Amino acid sequence: MATKKVVIIGGGFAGINLAQKLAKDKEFDITLVDKNNYNFFPPLLYQVATGFLEASNISYPFRKFFQEKPNLRFSLGAFKEVFPAENRVLTDTGDLYYDYLVFATGTETNYFGMENVKKNAVPMKTVKDALALRNHVLENKERATKITDPVERRKVLSIVVAGAGPTGVEISGMLAEMHKGIFKKDYPELNRDEVEIYLVDALPVVLNPMSKKAQEETLEELRGLGIKVLLDHAVKDYDNGVVTFANGKTIETETLIWTSGVVGVELPGLPKEVFGRGRRVLVDRNNKVKGYSNMFALGDICLMEGDPEFPNGHPQLAQVAIQQGRNLAKNLRLMQEGKPLIDFSYKDKGSMAIIGVNKAVADLPGLHFKGFIAYFLWLVVHLFSLIRYRNQVKTLYNWIVAFFTRDQSLRFILDSKPDK
Repeated sequence: MATKKVVIIGGGFAGINLAQKLAKDKEFDITLVDKNNYNFFPPLLYQVATGFLEASNISYPFRKFFQEKPNLRFSLGAFKEVFPAENRVLTDTGDLYYDYLVFATGTETNYFGMENVKKNAVPMKTVKDALALRNHVLENKERATKITDPVERRKVLSIVVAGAGPTGVEISGMLAEMHKGIFKKDYPELNRDEVEIYLVDALPVVLNPMSKKAQEETLEELRGLGIKVLLDHAVKDYDNGVVTFANGKTIETETLIWTSGVVGVELPGLPKEVFGRGRRVLVDRNNKVKGYSNMFALGDICLMEGDPEFPNGHPQLAQVAIQQGRNLAKNLRLMQEGKPLIDFSYKDKGSMAIIGVNKAVADLPGLHFKGFIAYFLWLVVHLFSLIRYRNQVKTLYNWIVAFFTRDQSLRFILDSKPDK
């Protein structure tokens, strides 16, 4: 049987799981393409941003991961365009030809057409974003120590987090915990009362995908940490250090952290009719792209049609991506053997969010937890979701130190530009 060339665009949860499963089959020649040379774990980006984890704790180089897998190759490059008639993909580093093409590109930050927000806010989507946010927050703290005007100092110290989903809740909770303890010791020149943290959302609830009980408990915990939660507040603009809401209200701040929405990455070369809501690629129950027999889309980038359990598509969660990647690996083998394919069926393992130390909520199938139990479950699930044992050990060590000391020593301002 002839070897089939499989090109995977994107090395996130879906792409890396598909590659890992296919690597065992010698009838496939697999190339994974990514604009970064490493896989990273997005749910822990906020801990990199707040200095509780190093970037290397949640990242792992593809080439090291692919060692001793002779049929698995990595290609550094950003996707540019697909030419379906030629079975060819163009990246910024060259052409690749395929028998099967898999889009696992994920999503990018959605600013809903607000150019000032795009230009001035700090996103939380990549490792670079997390490091930029860490630099920004620490630099503002240093600046504030030299400002004598209390109004200007409050503006520099205030932080607005837009988006009350898991990322927004987790980063605002972490920042509140840090201001309560760490920053008080690091910056004795500053008055803790001058620091205001806002969590804002256009929806009337926090953690919209989770249960009502989890939402109510989370809101209570956030307010208990001193966070000002503003619901039904849709951001309309952010210019000259002023966040403006659709209801006319404003907040002065030099830090707007944007976690408010995502949209599918653009995929030039595909016709408009294959895209659905949120620029997601329409796929069938086997993750085949609408209208194509040898092209697939996985994870956040895809919108599956025909699943009665999820008529509006699956949630954009890590578990969906992981399960779809593994299911497609089985189906590619079945296609090689000329056998019927297996329809994807999502097994919901629940959702959870951490709010602060010993503060978390977890919705598991038929069960709900809060407090330390939910906090412990969150730690275990996220620890074992990291891609390699090395990452797990380093992350666990950092968490243990942080738990007992309520501190961490990773608060470096690291400029990526060379000194001249």
